[in-house]
Amino acid sequence: MAKSQVDAEELPTGTSAQRPHQQGRRMDIRREPANPNRRRLYIAGGIVAVFLVTATVLSLDPAAPSVNRNSILIGTVDRGSFTREVRGPGRLVPEQMVFVTALTGGRVEQVWAQPGQAVADTTLLLALSNPDVQLEALRAEQELTAARARLVELGRDLQILLLQQEALVARANADHSQARRVADADSTLLARQLISVHEASRNREQLEALEVLLSTENRRLELLESTVTEQLAVQEQQVDRLASIVSYQQRRVGSMRITARAAGILQDLDLEVGQWVQAGTTLARVAQTGRLKAEIRIPQTQARDVQIGQLAIIDTRADSIEGRVRRVDPNVQNGSVLVEVRLEGTMPPGARPDLSVDGTIRIEQIEDVLFVGRPVYGQAHSTVGLFKLSGAEDEAVRVTARLGRTSVNVVEVVDGLSEGDRIVLSDMSRWDDVERVRID
Repeated sequence: MAKSQVDAEELPTGTSAQRPHQQGRRMDIRREPANPNRRRLYIAGGIVAVFLVTATVLSLDPAAPSVNRNSILIGTVDRGSFTREVRGPGRLVPEQMVFVTALTGGRVEQVWAQPGQAVADTTLLLALSNPDVQLEALRAEQELTAARARLVELGRDLQILLLQQEALVARANADHSQARRVADADSTLLARQLISVHEASRNREQLEALEVLLSTENRRLELLESTVTEQLAVQEQQVDRLASIVSYQQRRVGSMRITARAAGILQDLDLEVGQWVQAGTTLARVAQTGRLKAEIRIPQTQARDVQIGQLAIIDTRADSIEGRVRRVDPNVQNGSVLVEVRLEGTMPPGARPDLSVDGTIRIEQIEDVLFVGRPVYGQAHSTVGLFKLSGAEDEAVRVTARLGRTSVNVVEVVDGLSEGDRIVLSDMSRWDDVERVRID
């Protein structure tokens, strides 16, 4: 079979020997090879088409993200006047607070009062004990007793010395008088030559010696009298000093029975029996119930315009109390400034020390300006990006606005917005990379 096929292929085309064989089988058709240049054109065209489609897609604006209308706060730009205010949290405190401190250290023996209790100035709060303090008081009393005994002894001894000296003066005076009488007699006898000159001279010399002795004893008496007063004064001063020490020690002992020292409401007494306290430790506070004041913490960025005398409204959650700014602390603590407000009028029933409040201070009244509700990041005198709603309010476009003075809930619009514009006041920081959003 194979050989006959080969022979048939060797026969010329169209011969009678090939026709019968061709009629009995299917013949293969020879095809021309594909043109390689055309294939390359197809590939290049496909690449160009992909590039054009990609460039077209990239040139299109991205689809605007959508925001739920119910999840955002929208404000309207108005023209008119508004009250510029600042607000901060705070608490009510007594205008006069008495701090009860320990004059001396000791161990708590007994506690009679509890925080929140109404007390008088003589109400006993607690009792301390300290054996060392009591021993020092006894020693001081002993030293005072000894000093007083020395004062008595000194006075007695000095009186004896005075009496002795006065006796010596009296004896010297008597001897001097006797010698003078002898000398006077000697003058008469000498004139009558009844005594010798030698005897008269000896009596005269004795008179002169007694005059010197009498003068010396008188000066000694005067000196003794003056020193007696000084010595007694020094000893009396020593007694007075020791008496002061005894009084101080007695006060220390008495101070271990702690009293309220003022009428009011007792606060912060949390000591337990057996606890040891050091001298100077604050044991309790007594809030005098006469008047209260408010201490408000204002953020440091808003406190620069707070001035003494400005009107303040203190909100106790149940009532409102008017007041005036009395003091502005010059220091900043934890990013806020302490402002002290003097409360005016009658205190409401719920006002009490340490009550948490909110304080609003009125800075000024601003007239005829554009203003809008304060955005989340709307700081005073700043430029911010805001989303402004379109006419149909189904889309919001980012605009740049310059803000001015701020209040608690509103801010002044200096540039970038017009009256009647509606803007998104909520936090839109998640859309900082887009220029418009859809409002659904």
